[in-house]
Amino acid sequence: MKYRTRTFYTDSQKALMWERWKQGQTLHQIAGLFDRHHGSIRQILAETGGIRPPERHRSRLALTLSEREEISRAVVAGFSIRAIATILGRAPSTVSRETKRNGGQGCYRASQADQAAWDRAHRPKRCKLAENRALAHIVAGKLQLQWSPEQITGWLTHTYPCDENCHVSHETIYRSLFIQARGALKKELLQHLRRTRGMRRSRHYTQKTDIHGRIVDAISISERPAAAEDRAVPGHWEGRLVVRKFQQPDRDPGRAATRYVMLVKLTGKDTETVVNALIKNARKLPQELYKSLTWDRGSEMAGHKHFTLATDIKVYFCDPQNPWQRGTNENTNGLLRQYLPKGIDVSTYSQAKLNALARRLNERPRKTLNFQTPAEMFSQTVASTG
Repeated sequence: MKYRTRTFYTDSQKALMWERWKQGQTLHQIAGLFDRHHGSIRQILAETGGIRPPERHRSRLALTLSEREEISRAVVAGFSIRAIATILGRAPSTVSRETKRNGGQGCYRASQADQAAWDRAHRPKRCKLAENRALAHIVAGKLQLQWSPEQITGWLTHTYPCDENCHVSHETIYRSLFIQARGALKKELLQHLRRTRGMRRSRHYTQKTDIHGRIVDAISISERPAAAEDRAVPGHWEGRLVVRKFQQPDRDPGRAATRYVMLVKLTGKDTETVVNALIKNARKLPQELYKSLTWDRGSEMAGHKHFTLATDIKVYFCDPQNPWQRGTNENTNGLLRQYLPKGIDVSTYSQAKLNALARRLNERPRKTLNFQTPAEMFSQTVASTG
């Protein structure tokens, strides 16, 4: 029977691994550097959740090896603790602790003491969520509601402005999820994140680009009114067909966008079905709350002229392969995938269920709204236009 030999990597190889991972390379690309299987790379990176562990270093206040050798020579020569401290320029208590914890004056050895100090310093510190279980319970509850770590952090700061014990950074929450050795948050909570991967990826990780068909007589996003870009006037929407049976416009009124979401169920993704659904949806709102619509280059909006004639609402299109130009909508699509992940069968979803889903999104606090909810901002906008 043939056994697989265990793969070992040197510290320099691991450093190269982490550097390439930070650059956004895949596990297979990194494994190619060492002519190894990608599983062995994953094992190294997954141990800390894809987060590079900090490089260990000694404190500038710690005793050095040369100082310990000086202590060893002085002990053999019969110097007192105070005399040794004077030679080193250290406090007598420092020298006393050093000798006592390393065998006493009769057995003190500099090299052994230095290695023991390095070994004792190896830890991670217990994180705040592991120490404060009440706070961890609050965080876990919000994660189960599909709140992002950044939303939780902002909400805690906003809700408990004077209680530092109730404040925690979003980075601490992410690390507590990805690094299970911390023992702060259960791994099952990862499924409630917008992206459910078990390891952190670099922001430079390669993403696929959308390729859409050509739209006849499309009005470029560059011709869109300035008010739509800076959100100075309410009523400018962004939308996209996010899954086969849906389209989802996202609304950005006011000086600070409301990020209000509406979901409309479709029976098909052809342009006639999509445009008719958009027309019906647009007629539910006053004209002053629906001034323009910005879409990507999806062929489902080939009938945009019919939509404009029926509603008097202009449609603007992103440049080819530049869906990021509708930043608010792209961000909202990511939020929506928490509830409707890719590959899910949505044919059984009723409009009522979609409305409930949109309500959950609209009741989540947003950083861009100073952690108010889109529902609150939408109500304020409706009141001001009424």
